[in-house]
Amino acid sequence: MDKFALDLEQMEMRDSFSNLMVKRVYNILLIASKYDSFILEEDGRIDEKIFNEYTQLNLRYPPRFMQVVNEEAAIEQLQKHNFELIIFMPGDKSQQAFEGAKRIKKISPNVPIVMLTPFSREVSQYLVNADTSAIDYVFSWLGNTDLLLAIVKLIEDKMNVEEDVKSVGVQVIMLVEDSIRFYSSILPDLYKYVLEQSRNFATEALNAHHRTLRMRGRPKILLARSYEEATAIYKKYQDNMLGVISDVSFTRNGMKDSLAGQKLSEFLHQNDPVLPIIIDSSEASNKKLAEGPEMAFIQKGSKTFPQELRQLMTNLFGFGDFVFRDPKTGQEVARIHDLQELQKAIFSIPDDSLRYHFERNHASRWLFSRAMFPIGRFIKHIPIQAFTDTMPVRQMLFDAIVKYRKIKNEGVIAEFQKGRFDKYSN
Repeated sequence: MDKFALDLEQMEMRDSFSNLMVKRVYNILLIASKYDSFILEEDGRIDEKIFNEYTQLNLRYPPRFMQVVNEEAAIEQLQKHNFELIIFMPGDKSQQAFEGAKRIKKISPNVPIVMLTPFSREVSQYLVNADTSAIDYVFSWLGNTDLLLAIVKLIEDKMNVEEDVKSVGVQVIMLVEDSIRFYSSILPDLYKYVLEQSRNFATEALNAHHRTLRMRGRPKILLARSYEEATAIYKKYQDNMLGVISDVSFTRNGMKDSLAGQKLSEFLHQNDPVLPIIIDSSEASNKKLAEGPEMAFIQKGSKTFPQELRQLMTNLFGFGDFVFRDPKTGQEVARIHDLQELQKAIFSIPDDSLRYHFERNHASRWLFSRAMFPIGRFIKHIPIQAFTDTMPVRQMLFDAIVKYRKIKNEGVIAEFQKGRFDKYSN
């Protein structure tokens, strides 16, 4: 107890959201065939559509697009301007585009290149043996601009994740999937959900400026397309892994492995037994692979897949309200909407429910998903198993919340909301 009281006294409760997401995609070079350029113009200007997507999600800094129709024009623009992302739309000339990407990569080696291709049997067969070393990602293009937003955010997350994790402890959601068509469809839904959640938790900030900054603390999404890529990401960010969404059959040791997802889950849970893992598969028989603790199964091809995924992420990854449950019956015993409500309820939660959720890092995960990193870290490292009486744990959590709320309110001109402030908030 004394050790944790000292830790609380010394704990740094300030967040530095202003230092997050410093690398952005501002300018995109779009290399599209004349036909694709025509289709894009017919559907409406692509930059206007992206702007509308950003506006709907309360996002800032929408990127600008510069369109060219061939490799020569692209090289000319790269010599004149700076771009953070290059997108190829090769139409039915994918093979030529891959060769062109290699030449462009030599000119701009540090600029990510994404291939957007209409998926066909011919393209799929070509990609099996193609040299895609110059391409960072390949996506299946169906004309949906929400995929473009997801691509931009995926690139920005990859550019910022290392520094943001190191800086304040931003969390990581890992998607493990090697089906181009499937991750092209799931990533837009995944980003929309995470961005909506970040917009919701940002309402706890005291003014508009702080809301904008706090949204930068949302979880990063990283895409792994093989077993080796997934384990490398996990080893690098294991202390900040919010959850994993994984296919069952994907590439391992350079070959398709029908049990790669099972092997990955076993590896992850050997290192972190309470890490949430959502298994997705087109085979219903694989549901048995998700019977462990903090695991769930979702079937690919389900008409309600997006809704089911959102619900599972809410339940397992700590989004939405925090629901305290009776571990024996599963019945809800308390529902917490924000930090102030947790502070008020902490002394009335039944012992067995408190222990159940603390032992599984549910409370710290909920705080992490809401970008409350200092208090989340403090709670995560309280070994509730070492306490025969939960009262000291409750008091430490109460004191930590009070300290965090007071520090967050210091020197801030806040928008008044009835019920937001109490004797512990300043």
